[in-house]
Amino acid sequence: MASQSQTHQLHFLLIPLMSQSHLIPFTEIAKLFAHHGVKVTIVLTPVNAARFNTILEQAKASNLNIEILSLRFPGQEAGLPEGCENLDALPSLNLSLQFFAACSMLQKPLEKWLEELESLPNCIISDICLPWTTEIGLNFKIPRLVFHTACCFCLVCHRNISCTKVLEGVTSDSQTFLLPNMPDRIEFTKAQLPVDERTGSDESKKYMNQLETAKLSAEGLVVNTFEELEARYVEEYEKGGQKLWCIGPLSLCNKAISDKFEIGNKTSIDESNCLSWLDSMKPNSVIYVCFGSLCELSASQLVELALGLESSNYPFIWVIKKGNYSEELEKWLVEEKFEEKTKGRGLIIRGWAPQVQILSHLAIGGFLTHCGWNSTLEGVTAGLPMITWPMFAEQFYNEKLLVQVLRIGVSVGAKASVDFGEEKDKVLVRSEDVKKAIEQLMDKGEEAEERRKRARKLGEIAKKSVEEGGSSYMNVKKLIQHLSENKSIIG
Repeated sequence: MASQSQTHQLHFLLIPLMSQSHLIPFTEIAKLFAHHGVKVTIVLTPVNAARFNTILEQAKASNLNIEILSLRFPGQEAGLPEGCENLDALPSLNLSLQFFAACSMLQKPLEKWLEELESLPNCIISDICLPWTTEIGLNFKIPRLVFHTACCFCLVCHRNISCTKVLEGVTSDSQTFLLPNMPDRIEFTKAQLPVDERTGSDESKKYMNQLETAKLSAEGLVVNTFEELEARYVEEYEKGGQKLWCIGPLSLCNKAISDKFEIGNKTSIDESNCLSWLDSMKPNSVIYVCFGSLCELSASQLVELALGLESSNYPFIWVIKKGNYSEELEKWLVEEKFEEKTKGRGLIIRGWAPQVQILSHLAIGGFLTHCGWNSTLEGVTAGLPMITWPMFAEQFYNEKLLVQVLRIGVSVGAKASVDFGEEKDKVLVRSEDVKKAIEQLMDKGEEAEERRKRARKLGEIAKKSVEEGGSSYMNVKKLIQHLSENKSIIG
């Protein structure tokens, strides 16, 4: 392998988890660094490469130096059905551990590709969920950064729970406790914590420990956030000794409307129909409802949501993803004539929806979200107040950030985190809770207006952060400079 000269163009290798909520920001990272003159190679599998091919081809047509390294996904060797190359394609999320095992089998073909290169990449940016990339970095002496799909507030919450004995004094799931060493007063119940932090199988705990070890051994973290959003938590995390580069909001790094409508899966509604429907609505009048790509809600829970939307009398767009759209729910929608009753003020999108574009429309006045970080940040970027309905993983952390720290959120009242993939069996929130939260968010009183003002201001700051001279723009420059100064260590 030839050594790289000091004048050689920097080359970053991006290794994402094959999940829609991870692939979208990684695609944005690829375009972001390529825009700054870096050569980028992103590792994908054939099915995922096909999903993102249009976007990446458009990027290349704009003279961005991005290449796809397509590796066969060894799903069947790990016990998965044929064609399951993305988390959202699994017939059951109970197969998640097999999916992660298949991901780890990508290590050998990726190492073979690296061995055959004339010159090595200057940096690996790997997904937090892929601890095996640690070995690749060590074996090839390539600096490795970890892209974390959570916010800095979440990172500090997790660390302060893990590194203290705070849970030892908590005797029940419903008991409230104060998180130690936080810049703000933040209280949780044990029931709201990610399942792996309070219970979890030995196998899942082992995997979580591997993730933590891989994260701490990295040269630093790349995070999809902007410093002004959570400055105290960026500072608090870095007190632990690991460098953070806040380079988001990544959704703002892609301003082409056509791209926003082509990311990922197909939607059931034509782009022009969706926009013309929104154009017919009054400004700030519509609630957008979406639970991301992985949350599986039961038909009975979705009925409660539907009844809450109907009784609130506010206009809404409701995205029902493929897994949610069961025969039971379809039967109820038809029998109750739900779409007829809400015609003119309600729009259902079945399947994937162009979320970033919808949120940026002037007609949208609020966002009912599951508090996944991508969606949360997209809501912040759009300058919207949010109704928070967390379900699993770090989503209750994100709710605390929105409701208590930033004060731009209204909780729908979900009480407990459920195991990843098990939320489909639960009825977590009643229709009257949905109605109450919508009315509180869309209210014309002083409290609601102040919430909207705070949300709008954060949206403005978010946009400035990615512009030339902004905090995230400068962090990208600093990261590239850091790696440029250190690239001579690669042989």
